[in-house]
Amino acid sequence: MDDIANDLSSTIGRRIHTERVARSWSLAELAERSDVSKAMLSTIERGMTSPTAALLVRIAAAFGMTLSTLIARAELQGGGLLREGDQPLWRDPATGYVRRHLSPVSDMPLELIRVQLPAGAKVSFPAASYAFIRQQIWLISGRLEFTEGDIVHKLETGDCLALGAPSDCVFHAPGPDAADYLVALARR
Repeated sequence: MDDIANDLSSTIGRRIHTERVARSWSLAELAERSDVSKAMLSTIERGMTSPTAALLVRIAAAFGMTLSTLIARAELQGGGLLREGDQPLWRDPATGYVRRHLSPVSDMPLELIRVQLPAGAKVSFPAASYAFIRQQIWLISGRLEFTEGDIVHKLETGDCLALGAPSDCVFHAPGPDAADYLVALARR
């Protein structure tokens, strides 16, 4: 799995570089827009580190896209069918959560992502990462505490939550088992 993770980190790094160059942005400009240091961006672009979800969300938001779109652009070649074996997996090195991009690349404004968040793990995302999407979360198994601004939603297996206006969010799997959930993202 480490070789796969290293390959994906390298692929994501190349994609970030491609997106930055396509916009004629310097590293300094991307750093300013994403609040990620130039040194870290350079290391990511060269595939020398496996960036965390929090970093990738900030970079993707600077480009006006979701984390899922950034990963999909890095990995997918397009087409109407995306077989399970071809769905990109990404593991957050900080929390161990695994994110599987289910949707084939298309012009549809909908993306499906399956996430497995280990018991006890927390992942935080800033409101800016939700500024251009709408989102629903369906809990497949386990328990999930989802904090949306000042509101804490406690989801049990089978529950589905539609997120409100963009706000800082925290995904937390309180245990004792991992939280396995589906995220449906619709671009505005």
